[in-house]
Amino acid sequence: MKYALLFPGQGSQTVGMGKDLIENSPAAKAVFEEADAALGFSLSDIILNGPEEKLRLTAYTQPALLTMSIAVLRALEEKDVKIAPACVAGHSLGEYTALVANGVLSLADGVRLVHMRGSFMQEAVPEGVGAMAAILGLEADSVRAVCEEAAQSEVCEPANFNTPVQTVISGHAAAVARAVELAAERGAKRSVMLKVSAPFHCSLMRPVADKLAVEMDKCTWTTGSVPLIANVSASPVTDVKTIRDGLYAQTYSPVRWVESVERMAALGVQGFVELGAGKVLSGMVKKIVRKASVLNIETFADLDKFVPFAEQEAED
Repeated sequence: MKYALLFPGQGSQTVGMGKDLIENSPAAKAVFEEADAALGFSLSDIILNGPEEKLRLTAYTQPALLTMSIAVLRALEEKDVKIAPACVAGHSLGEYTALVANGVLSLADGVRLVHMRGSFMQEAVPEGVGAMAAILGLEADSVRAVCEEAAQSEVCEPANFNTPVQTVISGHAAAVARAVELAAERGAKRSVMLKVSAPFHCSLMRPVADKLAVEMDKCTWTTGSVPLIANVSASPVTDVKTIRDGLYAQTYSPVRWVESVERMAALGVQGFVELGAGKVLSGMVKKIVRKASVLNIETFADLDKFVPFAEQEAED
């Protein structure tokens, strides 16, 4: 079966994730150790022991989730399993993980880069000034219209197009609150304010992109083995400059996840394998392409599910 590898973004993290991988897979353990060495502090301790409030800080969340996903991948490779995806993709932060998985960035460069990305995002907007909310039960065009009406000279923009009827919005806290009220009036089933440390993927993050570009210059970039389905364009990309330009723009632009999954399906992908913490992306995929086969690999026991999944006969 033709399949894609997917990598989750912020919100999937849990204290203790990866513990069984570290205990059972030398390759996974080595990933955690390499991340610690690259960062110069014990990320592993924060991941395994918390506290949750610290792990939730985006400067730690981002390298933690990247490390967790790559540990899963390395544990799978350690089993001498043939891994041959048609493409890779990741949601927001997960796009950086996808690039490490695809050989575009080294693990050390990847964790350092997303640690700085998270730090810049935390610093960009003072606490309480920005907010994000998930709008459920409204189509994307309706959410766009709500954001435009609610902005009132402030920032309020779609940030993540997650499913056909779930869009996350981002911007100034007061504008996001107005948008939530308007969404309810327009028929949204409900809205959920997100526990985040910054308003991601909106124009308030524009200064982060410039700082991030400086950090990108410190990394070694290599052409990947398969295409990346980029967040900003929902298109397959392989050229390093195009990938870097996309990461720059992704900082302040929406994650076009619905279109990304639809593009993968149009390219013939029937299976989606989510590597890392949680099952958030697997759930989204099923709401976008209902006939898709999905698999999440998070624990050491999950590793044995990969081969039977990948060797399924493609359905018409």
